[in-house]
Amino acid sequence: METDMITSMVAQYGYPALFLSLWLGIVGMPIPDEMIVMTAGAITAQGWLQPVPAFIAVYLGVVSGLSLGYFLGYRVGAPILRWLARKLNGEKYLKKAEGLLERYGNGAICLSYFFPVIRHVVPYLVGIQRMSLRRYALYSLPTGFVWTLNYFMAGRLFGTHLESITEGVQTYGWITLCVLALFAGLYVVIRQRKGTRVFWGQKEQ
Repeated sequence: METDMITSMVAQYGYPALFLSLWLGIVGMPIPDEMIVMTAGAITAQGWLQPVPAFIAVYLGVVSGLSLGYFLGYRVGAPILRWLARKLNGEKYLKKAEGLLERYGNGAICLSYFFPVIRHVVPYLVGIQRMSLRRYALYSLPTGFVWTLNYFMAGRLFGTHLESITEGVQTYGWITLCVLALFAGLYVVIRQRKGTRVFWGQKEQ
């Protein structure tokens, strides 16, 4: 079982095991990122590790692993795409990542977090497109924090059902994305309504 592999690594190496298993990303552990992050949350709920250091380890592992893809794309350029296509056993995920970028632009960096495998491909592509590190970090780091916190807390709350949860990880990602979009929409509406009140208040004076 994947959870057994992660827990045995943690038992042997502690917090660095969480970081390295995520930092290696697509070139390393044959375990979904979601499973690693949720297992980390479950382990903290059982008292094996402290929640804050464990969360920091997995967050840094996630964002640094994806940033590694960005740097490889930025430095190596287009040849990295051929390696990616071979690594992914086809171009399906590569085409999906390209489509996401064409449709949503920089926002694809945020959206890609919620799609397994594609989250690893998009950083390569934006690196190849020579996106600045500052802009990449602006989109990637906050989204990575929200994504990691989401799965980490799911592990803490539902640790005894990790296997069944990860079977529907795509659905769980979609639900999370829809909830975040709903909150973002409500925030925009509230801000607009407040701005309208202030505007009319000034007009009436």
